[in-house]
Amino acid sequence: MFAAVYGMTVIGLQAHLIRVEVDVSNGLPSFDIVGLPTTAVREARDRVRSAIRNSGYQFPLQRVTVNLAPADLRKEGSGLDLPIALGILTATGQGTSPSLVQHVFSGELSLEGNLRPVPGVLTMAITLERENKNLKARLAGEPVGETLWLIVPPDNLAEARLVTGLETHSSPTLDQVVKAIANKNDFNDDVKSQIPPQEPYCEIKVDWRDIHGQQHAKRALEIAAAGGHNLILMGPPGSGKTLLAKAYAGILPLLSDQESIEVTQLYSVSGLLKTNGSLIQYRPFRNPHHTVTKVGMIGGGRDLRPGELSFANHGVLFLDELPEFAREVLECLRQPLEDRELTITRQAGSITYPAHVSVIASMNPCPCGYFGDQGRVCSCTPLQIQNYRGKISGPLLDRFDLHVEVPRLNYSELKSSSGRESSNAVRERVMAARRTQWSRLGPAKTNAEMTAKETKVYGELTSSGEVLMQRIFDSQHLSARAHDRILRVARTIADLADCSDISAEHLAEAIQLRTLDKRL
Repeated sequence: MFAAVYGMTVIGLQAHLIRVEVDVSNGLPSFDIVGLPTTAVREARDRVRSAIRNSGYQFPLQRVTVNLAPADLRKEGSGLDLPIALGILTATGQGTSPSLVQHVFSGELSLEGNLRPVPGVLTMAITLERENKNLKARLAGEPVGETLWLIVPPDNLAEARLVTGLETHSSPTLDQVVKAIANKNDFNDDVKSQIPPQEPYCEIKVDWRDIHGQQHAKRALEIAAAGGHNLILMGPPGSGKTLLAKAYAGILPLLSDQESIEVTQLYSVSGLLKTNGSLIQYRPFRNPHHTVTKVGMIGGGRDLRPGELSFANHGVLFLDELPEFAREVLECLRQPLEDRELTITRQAGSITYPAHVSVIASMNPCPCGYFGDQGRVCSCTPLQIQNYRGKISGPLLDRFDLHVEVPRLNYSELKSSSGRESSNAVRERVMAARRTQWSRLGPAKTNAEMTAKETKVYGELTSSGEVLMQRIFDSQHLSARAHDRILRVARTIADLADCSDISAEHLAEAIQLRTLDKRL
């Protein structure tokens, strides 16, 4: 007796169609799963056996062989429980239906036969919608309907229905799935009432107006938000570096539709999606502790999971106390910050994760934190200061577009209430500048992501700006990368001023905001 059912597995950010082939033959009772299953897939034998029995069906006391095709693709997760169980029931004549091949199933089974949610359902739905015709052509000529239906657990249905061009349904138990298919796809599911409204922005924990003084740092953060630039804050303890970074999250614009899908998809694959079927609309703000490992930062491990860098995709990666991070952790950021993507290659395979992030970093000027502070005496030796700053290499520092000093406030600045705008007012200027960039570069692309060719075209300077740039480039011994990054920052400053040309004034401000590379 033989049956074939279709399921899906997710590896990285890609979903793959899996043909679950079940053969039930005479012989000593056994249950084998072949086709490169991981531990979670192999353990499906016990879950499926108990789920079938507790759902009122008979598990065959025969030789059961399950093949997961293609056999050379590693199968991950518990989402293949449901198609394996349905394949066994179909092969033994307990749940057969001519329309079974029209469905793609995904879901974990409990021992009593209930369907539990699985990660990566959004990725599965996106793949089925995008490649529906190609997938049907790969079904070995078997009769299928006009569309492939995706059947998922109830807790995943709202997430799957974010993809509107795909037929998606659900049932809470294995028994109800079998009966719904037998009754000509009579799925009784409705999740509209389960989707709560989501706030368009993340909660603003620190409003822009709550920060006293630091106008120079605020201006730099506004430029960084407008152009998606990397920024490093340097100042003594208590000067407000961490507070500024937290307030930075409140001036970022909404995610675009495509960005929202990409972010939601990544969190769905990682099992971190907690929006009950609504897209993530706010930009991620990740703040890993300085004890984070290299795998925790860039991803990897046995299952090639994403790290903090990928979780901050289209958002912000805040590195507080930058020199306290392990040097190998910081150095592994150099390539993804330049290429905007990260490829992890291990023995288990190779996966590419996106890395469209803006990095905000903070640091003290020395181990004690008071070097250069006029009100306190630094207790560090020159060698200690050199070793402390030497943890940040020149190539890594070169990838920060803006270097900002955050001095300690005096009493009058701390009590002053003048010139304090709200986060909403600053965000409006940021969004206006980004709309200008999108019309020039394309949807969701910022000045920080311009290629060398685009920088040359859109970063053209006036004659006075060229003279200034040549003088600064030669006197400060800047690299070609630093040259292009200064032009991109100047382009953003011009966009904030609603100017089509980059003047010497815009260039001078961009150069002024990049001074720490001479000192570190």
